[in-house]
Amino acid sequence: MSDIPASLVKKLRDLTGAGMMDCKRALEETGGDLDAAVKRLREKGMASAGKRASNPTTEGLVGYIVSDSTGSIVGVGCQSEQVAKIGEFQAFAAQVLRAVHADGEAAVAGFDQERLELIGKLGENVVVVGAARYEASDSHVLAGYAHPPANKIGVLVELRGGSAEIARELALHIAWAAPEWTARDEVPPEIVEAERAIFLNSDEVQSKPEPAREKIVDGMLGKRFYAATPGGVLADQAWARDTAKTVAQALDKADASVVRFARISVAGP
Repeated sequence: MSDIPASLVKKLRDLTGAGMMDCKRALEETGGDLDAAVKRLREKGMASAGKRASNPTTEGLVGYIVSDSTGSIVGVGCQSEQVAKIGEFQAFAAQVLRAVHADGEAAVAGFDQERLELIGKLGENVVVVGAARYEASDSHVLAGYAHPPANKIGVLVELRGGSAEIARELALHIAWAAPEWTARDEVPPEIVEAERAIFLNSDEVQSKPEPAREKIVDGMLGKRFYAATPGGVLADQAWARDTAKTVAQALDKADASVVRFARISVAGP
């Protein structure tokens, strides 16, 4: 039976989580019998992907490529450290990274069937947790970093000016400090106002004279929100190499400024 309705293929895919072509092939082999096709996929180890797709992934790998004026980073998550060390998993992660480096983030979508098949083979959920590709102009500097030995956190950064050394140091800082924004003007006003209200209504501030409260809140926003690690604003954070300086001060000294960055963690924030 070669003329399998697309709706039947989709139903089998929804039931099993297996790849579209695998579902179609199983239906062809079983004469369009849905129950038999499910059994066939289970026998091949492909039918458990759908059930495992909701399992949380807290392990995996983050890798990057920086070559000439292009930089790419990809994180692929799994459920256990053991699976993260398996050759098939590592090969899949490397394949996705190379594709993103060649064709951009949209290339990730083309690996969905391979990902589902890998879930069936390895017995764990596998998910691409993040991907980015930067193309930099001649005056910009790219750097990548993956935190050893597990390589579960990685960073890709693009600077305007500066050097490869300062760009790599910044990537290390971002991996550790996990900023949410590059500069204060990127923080949504409603978030700032919500934080301000929390500080203003705190016992710590309410116990102070009313004329001094706004100034106190400004200071608290600067130290406890903008400069927070993890979170906060990159420019305001204390520089990991010299905490007496802010990141903005360190970059100013190096004649560099941040264009953009991507931080990917397969284990969450």
